[in-house]
Amino acid sequence: MCGISGLFDTRERRAVDASLLARMNQSLFHRGPDEGGQHTEPGVGLAHRRLSIIDLASGQQPLFNEDQTVVVVYNGEIYNFQALAHELTAAGHVFRTHCDTEVIVHAWEQWGEGCVERFRGMFAFALWDRNRETLFLARDRLGIKPLHYAWRPDGQLLFGSEIKALLEDASLSREIDPLAVEEYFAYGYVPDPRSIFKSIHKLPPGHTLTIRRGASRRPEPREYWDVSFRPNGVQDIGEAMTEVIERLREAVNIRLVAEVPLGAFLSGGVDSSAVVAMMAGLSDQPVNTCSISFGDPAFNESAYAEQVARRYATNHHVESVEPDDFELIERLAGIYDEPYADSSAMPTYRVCELARKRVTVCLSGDGGDESFAGYRRYRWHLHEERVRRRLPQAVRGPVFGLLGALYPKADWAPKVLRAKSTLQALALDSVEGYFESVSILADGVRRDLFSARLKRELQGYRAVEVLRRHAARAPEHPLSRVQYLDMKTYLPGDILTKVDRASMAHALEVRVPILDHLFLDWVSGLSPDLKYAGGEGKWILKKALEPYLGPETLYRPKMGFAVPLTSWFRGPLRERVRQLLLGAPLLDSGFFDERQVRWIVDQHQSGMRDFSPAIWSLMMFAAFNARL
Repeated sequence: MCGISGLFDTRERRAVDASLLARMNQSLFHRGPDEGGQHTEPGVGLAHRRLSIIDLASGQQPLFNEDQTVVVVYNGEIYNFQALAHELTAAGHVFRTHCDTEVIVHAWEQWGEGCVERFRGMFAFALWDRNRETLFLARDRLGIKPLHYAWRPDGQLLFGSEIKALLEDASLSREIDPLAVEEYFAYGYVPDPRSIFKSIHKLPPGHTLTIRRGASRRPEPREYWDVSFRPNGVQDIGEAMTEVIERLREAVNIRLVAEVPLGAFLSGGVDSSAVVAMMAGLSDQPVNTCSISFGDPAFNESAYAEQVARRYATNHHVESVEPDDFELIERLAGIYDEPYADSSAMPTYRVCELARKRVTVCLSGDGGDESFAGYRRYRWHLHEERVRRRLPQAVRGPVFGLLGALYPKADWAPKVLRAKSTLQALALDSVEGYFESVSILADGVRRDLFSARLKRELQGYRAVEVLRRHAARAPEHPLSRVQYLDMKTYLPGDILTKVDRASMAHALEVRVPILDHLFLDWVSGLSPDLKYAGGEGKWILKKALEPYLGPETLYRPKMGFAVPLTSWFRGPLRERVRQLLLGAPLLDSGFFDERQVRWIVDQHQSGMRDFSPAIWSLMMFAAFNARL
């Protein structure tokens, strides 16, 4: 895996600031500590940090075509590069290396912007074509690899794998986008194409951006792929089970190519266990597996991971995360560059740290919940949709809205008795209802938390508009619809961002076979009744895996990869919470109502309410703001 950055003068061929380019490149050293390279010419600068995985001897970047007119810097892996190289060689292209990077420059020459449609893998790259005076930026279909860019008033374009590279330019505005603040406190991350900064954008997954020097207007990103959910014709359960395994095994197999040590994350859940089972069947050597152990049994899956490790005789490594692993709180802000409120970033960071001690490449099970409908919230959404279909909005809105308003909030009660949020969701339409289920802070909590100034700047904007934008293109079936929404938002914005930054902080490459776009597109075409059946998510995946994994792995309650925030904030982090949330770095930002912040802290620490999501989100924002 690697880090890329660069500069492009969209108007003229002015000299590139070589010192700025060098700083941008150095800021991404952690992503590629093995080698660094830069190329400059009038109006263009490209930089690259390399983590060597394939063709260790000759895969240096920036990499050129034969006549030096096309050059690329690239982050990722193209798994079908050998087949593409063979096809391109037959078309007359000459290769000097055996790495997947060189495929990109020749594919551009052969197929132009359509080259990305031929690539199977994860990637973010920037390609400069001198003859066409064109810069071409591209990001993989699911957003496994990141790419950020910014336009300067003088016509310069900056880009980089992480925001920190762009912030090396002191002239770039650091003004925070109020719409991004609203989105962050709704989702726990800032969904693309926005970033926390007004001046910086994320290239969305499955998009390219083509910038031609001298063009009269700024180009917009172009979408080249979207998950289809087109029925694939498979109806027979036995056929579906067989094909799930065959296709998953193939997606795993093509990700085992590496010239460095390779392993897998093993949490003990269905998805990571499935990947390890496939790897074990494909390898004649024991698989290297890594997992994290928690002291709190409510968050500890390590015993289940060890069961899978014993079954497949893996070289299994476990490390314990202490319940006071708090030193990461401030460090996370520097890793993610913008507020990021998924607390599982902490154990993810630790498991990547553990893995890097033994391997350079790790396979993960990310994407299984989105692909096969594994999240518990899908079950509740389907229940709510049945009610919505039976009662028109004109009836549901007033009736359930009133019931939701009257029903007491009971954070202390068992989940089955916490009906307030369900009643409120039933008063809403489908998209609003799902937004309520995924929001870490409800509309009312955000409204009370935000200062009068921030509310004025928002001008009525609500983060639900992110889902509405994607819902306009989503499938009609209620389960497929929310899967699609998660694939467009939660998957790239939260899950894949978390893994990319945590792994790259340790120069570890993570490959994601369940998110192979061919596999995912086929899975999306399975009937929703095969994904969710009898109250069981991932139904067809679990049935297919029964010969490979035991029932204690497949059918036990889902645990997730979380940390005990509620008790932390009332116990060992009690004073730290008050320092961060009631101190100047947060309150001086002008975004929050001080009395409401204090009330949230007091209510939580007294045990009256559970405000741990709000407190963690505010802590992460405070840690980010302190670094500006």
